[in-house]
Amino acid sequence: MSKSKEPVSTEKFKSKIGGQAVIEGVMMRGIDKAAMACRLPSGEIDLEQWAVKGGKNAPFYKKIPFVRGVFVFISSMIDGYKCLSRSADKQMKAEEENGEDKEQSKFEKWLDEKVGDKLMPIITTVSIILGLALAIALFMLLPSGISKLIDKFIVELPSAAKNIIEGVLKIAIFVGYTSLTALMKDIRRTYEYHGAEHKTITCYEHGEELTVENVKKHSRFHPRCGTSFIFLVLFISIFVNTVFHVSWGNLLVRTLIKIALLPVVMGISYEIIRLAGKYDNLVTRIVSAPGLWIQRITTREPDGEEIECAIKALEACIPDDPEEDRL
Repeated sequence: MSKSKEPVSTEKFKSKIGGQAVIEGVMMRGIDKAAMACRLPSGEIDLEQWAVKGGKNAPFYKKIPFVRGVFVFISSMIDGYKCLSRSADKQMKAEEENGEDKEQSKFEKWLDEKVGDKLMPIITTVSIILGLALAIALFMLLPSGISKLIDKFIVELPSAAKNIIEGVLKIAIFVGYTSLTALMKDIRRTYEYHGAEHKTITCYEHGEELTVENVKKHSRFHPRCGTSFIFLVLFISIFVNTVFHVSWGNLLVRTLIKIALLPVVMGISYEIIRLAGKYDNLVTRIVSAPGLWIQRITTREPDGEEIECAIKALEACIPDDPEEDRL
């Protein structure tokens, strides 16, 4: 007779703590504290902690519905990118200390001599610019161009139909892109840390002791995930572009208008995902379903060591007064 799985306890509260996977680790952000725990090549866990700017005393504009989402998103993007860079730097420094660094090429030596400590900020800035350019090309120019070609050479479409086709193409590109990145070994490992982040937060929300065994029991899917937020942004943009009658006459003008409307789209999407994370009912389950499905790509089942990193990062963010950490 086979043993039945141990039942997972019921959820006791919704936490405000969120996070993201980084290189060989997890970053967690609470209401007034944030932390990043990374597994070094030596096997040790490096824990870095810092205070969240503003924290409980956040400016008023970060509390206004449909406005706060833009600021939260921008802040999360900046913090997330900084943590990714720092986590990668920790791995490189650890390898150098262990004598695993490779001999620099002449070009690398020249860069080191001429630029020195300014090299990383330059690389970071260039990476952000290239990333934004790629995002605009993939999720704005390409879908709009394909929709316009269909309208011109295959069948004439009303504006609403073109917006729907464009939106479906955006979502297809997003799913395809994440699926391809999941094939890369390093990215797949990062997706495992992403799963560890979700499972650890869920375990905490169920009021259980944060141990590897307890965390493993929980789902790697979570409604308050960046993946779900991106899906909502892509989906909501269909309706916003239709309501505002974004012009199809000029591709460049259309792209600029859509960029200008992004704060509106992000503001709406943030409020929806906040509600989906706070309440559990039929409506929120329907809203969360597509994002949770895409998380099957962007998360993987973590191992014990990856979960340990997530636990270390989360424990450092739990406020002294647990009642303050209620969504």
